[in-house]
Amino acid sequence: MITAALAGAAVVLVAWLRTNLISGLDQTAWQRAQAVAEIVNSGNLPAALPSAGDRDITAQVIDSKGTVRSSSPNLEGNQRAFTFAPAPATSDEPHARSVHHLPHGENGTWRAVAIRAGTPNTPMTVYAAVLTEDVDNSLAGLTRGLAIGVPLAVTVLTSVAWLLTGRALHPVEVLRAQTAEITVSDLSRRLDVPPSADALGRLATTLNDLLARLEASTHKQRQFIADASHELRSPLSSLHTQLEVAARHPESTDWRSLGPVLVEDSERLSRLVDDLVRLARLDARPQFRTRPVDLDEIVFAEVRRARQRTHLTIDQHAVSAARADGDVDALTRVVRNLLDNALRYATQRIDVSLGVCDGTAQLVVSDDGPGIPGPDRQRVFDRFTRLDDARGRDTGGSGLGLSIVRDIITVHRGTVHVEDNATGARFVVRLPITQH
Repeated sequence: MITAALAGAAVVLVAWLRTNLISGLDQTAWQRAQAVAEIVNSGNLPAALPSAGDRDITAQVIDSKGTVRSSSPNLEGNQRAFTFAPAPATSDEPHARSVHHLPHGENGTWRAVAIRAGTPNTPMTVYAAVLTEDVDNSLAGLTRGLAIGVPLAVTVLTSVAWLLTGRALHPVEVLRAQTAEITVSDLSRRLDVPPSADALGRLATTLNDLLARLEASTHKQRQFIADASHELRSPLSSLHTQLEVAARHPESTDWRSLGPVLVEDSERLSRLVDDLVRLARLDARPQFRTRPVDLDEIVFAEVRRARQRTHLTIDQHAVSAARADGDVDALTRVVRNLLDNALRYATQRIDVSLGVCDGTAQLVVSDDGPGIPGPDRQRVFDRFTRLDDARGRDTGGSGLGLSIVRDIITVHRGTVHVEDNATGARFVVRLPITQH
């Protein structure tokens, strides 16, 4: 591109200079012709015109019969040298043309003009010409210089650009090499941030932030896989052991008592797999089928379902109408998980309330169980988290229910947290209500 630009500029320069220099020669010839015409009009035309002081300027005066009436010294004694018609009398601009091989003996090119002079009875034509040799030589020298200078300039500019580009891209190459050395097995490495606070420094910082997020995500995923494997191993081992014993000693196996135990373990395993699949889908950021949802209908339906599985009192008198934009199945899972969690730890009573406050739907599920200590109220939403003491006993839960609640509510642009309660735990969910 640099070569094409410089070559184009050189061509334009030569053409522009030639046009201007030739225009200057035309003006010189025109002025010489006008000077001779004044002599002709004065009626004192000599046989030899006064010299213009330049051997490269020539002139002739021709009468209506084509006879040479007067010539400049360098054409003196020669026949008519010009034959073209003069410019119109009304023209103020030189209408020059190129003439070759004048009898003056020069083999170069001349720029010649012709104007009318004399009287109506004795009309004459004045010709004047200027040799273009100096202009041609100058342009030829310039062309040769450009032919040498342009490639040289291109070479120099290319070399400088290559050096500067190499120096500028060296830090980029360093970052590329460091990035290539980072593998999925070692995401703890970071890129060296250049000291200059420029775009490259910001790029390195951004890449380090990306690596940090990837490391955290990978660690979280590996921890999740390890925890899931551990959680799955327990019911699978129990099922395998009991079935193996029953297979080896069928005569002593009490299938009536063993059957419910196997069903319970299989149901626990089924719930765990279902929760793992749901979490995997949430991690993949699914596109929920969002539409206006009546939260109170979901709460009433899930309370009825929960009452069929417990003797505890579930109070829903504080549930009022509230609508939010969301996925029915996902929000149903939120209410179900909160109620299942309360059923595991409540001793006598569960209270459920729903209402609208300041443009937000607020769902509260509280129980009268052992409660959750303040330092653990955030950790309780982590995956596979089981707290110590009463809320950490083996109640059949997978430790994923509250994590699913948090992930679903986050996708719905809401919040969930644990608040102080007189007795037990109090879970509060807030969701933006439908605006139409």
